[in-house]
Amino acid sequence: MSKENRLVYSTDKGRVKEEPKLAERHEGDGIVRIQRETKGRKGKGVTCVRGLAGTDSELKLLLAEMKKRCGCGGTLKDGIIEIQGDKREEIKALLEARDFKVKLAGG
Repeated sequence: MSKENRLVYSTDKGRVKEEPKLAERHEGDGIVRIQRETKGRKGKGVTCVRGLAGTDSELKLLLAEMKKRCGCGGTLKDGIIEIQGDKREEIKALLEARDFKVKLAGG
């Protein structure tokens, strides 16, 4: 990268805005895996749901339903739904009612 093209500071351009993020489409393999993880969370456990197909907006709707059903918080990161706490059985029942093929992964 040449020094001439690198913007360090400018007052005439205003704020530098990021490009708007396009809705990503996540592909699943047909099997939804539910796993409990504590790694990198200072001992706090979360339930991770992997393998769901859909766009970010579709997965966020499913996430909202899971959070209501479990009565806890959660987030969507790179197509993986994370629910706070060990809620594997509640999530499994919810997804099986929606005709997903579900496996409990890990120990």
